[in-house]
Order: sequence, then structure tokens, then C-alpha cells
Amino acid sequence: MSLFKYSKLDCILTYLGLAFLLLDIGLDIWTVVSFYQEEEYLYLGILILFLLGSSVLIQAYSWLWYTYDNFERVTRVESCLTPKQLKALHFLQLGTYFRHAGVVEITSCSCITKTQNPVDAAVFVTHDLSMLRLFEAFSESAPQLVLMLTIMLQQGQLDTLTVLKAVGSASAIAFSVTAYHRSLRSFLPEKKKQHLVSSLIYFAWNLLFIFSRLAAIALFASVLPCFIFTHFLCSWLLLFFCAWRSKTEFMDSPGGELLYQATVGLIWYFNWFTVVEGRTRYKLLFYHIFILLDVSLMCGLWCWRMHTQPLSFKIPLLYACIIAVSVVALYIFGLILKRIYYKCYHPNLKGDASSTTQKADMFLARNLVPEDSVPHISDQSYMGEDVTDGAVAQADAKLYNKRMRKLAENFFS
Repeated sequence: MSLFKYSKLDCILTYLGLAFLLLDIGLDIWTVVSFYQEEEYLYLGILILFLLGSSVLIQAYSWLWYTYDNFERVTRVESCLTPKQLKALHFLQLGTYFRHAGVVEITSCSCITKTQNPVDAAVFVTHDLSMLRLFEAFSESAPQLVLMLTIMLQQGQLDTLTVLKAVGSASAIAFSVTAYHRSLRSFLPEKKKQHLVSSLIYFAWNLLFIFSRLAAIALFASVLPCFIFTHFLCSWLLLFFCAWRSKTEFMDSPGGELLYQATVGLIWYFNWFTVVEGRTRYKLLFYHIFILLDVSLMCGLWCWRMHTQPLSFKIPLLYACIIAVSVVALYIFGLILKRIYYKCYHPNLKGDASSTTQKADMFLARNLVPEDSVPHISDQSYMGEDVTDGAVAQADAKLYNKRMRKLAENFFS
């Protein structure tokens, strides 16, 4: 019996996520071409900066994780490449696509053949990929959506279709967060069944947070474009300092840990992300107060500028106030949904954290370590009745997804 479960819903979400990836690539190319044809070279330069910066960041993480794992790979697609070839592909910004290809390969096997080992491996390979897609969502998709909304607001093209497109883009970001959350849940065998309602509520409050935050930033950037870079830099430095003070333990090298902390600061600029173990009630409280005040301030400044120094078009003060209040109200409603989720659907490890970690090590010893390097573990011992310390120690010394396991312990502690 496997420790981790890979349900049909997880399989569907994996394919849906890959479809979003292909759609995102196509839309990026279309947007670049459109800016070039319209001779909007400033916007084109900003967009390319977002795309290249995000790509370099994601490839750096992917390469570092391969090196941390001693280039151990569990899919045939990845195994067909030598470490030097992997390094070259990451340098060419193509390395992560082999991770996606590996997920397609092994997910197909797990969903079609339903054999045990492919199921375990499918869960394992999707862990890092869900993390990479989360980083990509907040380093590329979120800034790109802010840019698109800012352009539309400055040109006065904010109509129903535009709002629906923006909601769709924000939904894709929230979907990445939800997929990451489901990946973390696979480390809780005692709470292995996650109901669809739980995922829907988790998706809903993240969507409200992300959409209201991005909308507020876009409103502010549309009237004070020069100050948005100062706002981001000051906010990011503060959040980066907070992440550094949290003493995270995610990467296996000091440089990698600093990169991770800087990335956490970037994510926190848009949405909350749990990075340390223990109760985070007060940290969450201060964070949401800070973001709520920031959102309110940006919306208020937008109303003031639209009333005193409007753009090429003018919005009546009453309508401007309604838009600003609606954005703030969405964030507050997201807080209410988040409270409902944590009250009714969020599992806590509490005293079971050590047992969950031990079961995870048993899984790794059985499935991710070569048979000749680990003592045989029977079905009874795998279920927790009798597992030798040597087997777990061997598992700890070999490849396993300790990064995601640590994040799961942090998130559900």
C-alpha cells in the first residue's frame, strides 16, 4: 500500500495545469508580437523583462534541485539526459520542460496502468513541479497581469470582457496555488482524502486575495506609474527582510537559501506563503493588516488622482469610489473565506508530525532508493509495525523530496 495517493482529480488537475502552461506560452508570444506591431516598445521591454526574469529564476531553481538530489531522476524522459546536457538545457531556458515531459509520462502511466510504483513516482515528480509553477505564477503571470490591467486602465478600455479576462488570468494564478496546496496534502496520509469543497474554498479565497491585490496595484500604477517601481522595491525589501529573519530552511546551500528568501518576498508582495514551522497566527494578522492598508491606500490614491488629475478620460467620483471600495471589499471577503477554511477544512499535524515524517521516510526507502542500497521492508513494516532505523537512515541519505515535505510540515503545523 502506498503512503501517497494520486487520485483521478489530481491527474485531471495535472493535465489541466499543463494545458494552462501551453495556453500561457501562446498568449505570451501573441502579446509580444502585438506590442511590437503596435510599436509599444516600452511595454514590450517591460514584458520581456518579466518573461526573461521569471524564466531565469525558474531554471535556476530547477538546476539547483537537480544538483541537490545528485541528479537522481525517476522518469525515463529525464534519465535520457546526462548532467552536462541538463546543464546546457537549463542554460538555454529549456530545462524545466523536461520536468513537464516527465510528469506527462509518469502521470499517464499512473492513470492508465494504475500500478503502484508509477502512482508513487507520479506524486513525487509533481511536487517540485508544483513549486516551480507557483514561483512562475508570481514572478511572471502576476506582474504581467498588472501590466495588462494598467494599460487598459490608462486607455479607458475597462469593460466587461476586460474584467472577465483579468479574472481568468487571476484564476490561473490561484489554480497554481491550489495545485501546490494539494501537493502538500499528499504528505498527510492520515488525512489523505481531500474533498473537492475544501479545494474550492481554498481556491476561492486565494482568487479574491490575488485579484484584489493585483487590481489595487494596477489602479495605482495607472495614475502614478513612476511610483509603482518605488512601491514594489520598498515593499519587497521589507518582505525580504522578514523572510530572512524567519530563518527558512528550504534550500541546501546558503546562496540558494537567499534566493529562496528573495522569492518569498516577491510572493508575499502578492499573496501569503507559509515558510516556517509553527503557529503563524500573529504573522498572518500583521501581514493581512499591512496588505489591507496598502490596498486601501492605493485605491484611495487612485480615486484622488482620478478626481484631481484625470487621464484622457474621466470617471465620476462616485463610480471611482465604488470601484475602490469594491476592490477593498473583495480582500475583506477573502479574509472571511480564509477564516472559514482554517476553521472547518484545514488539517493540523499537531502531534502527528513526527509519525507523518517517519511514514514519508518509509515510502522513500521503499520506492525512491535502489533496492541494493536499502534493507528489504515488508508490507507490514511499511505500514508502521516494524521499520528498522537503518532503512530510514538510508532513505534520508538518498534522493527524496525533503523540500516539499518540509513545506508541508510548515503549512499544516
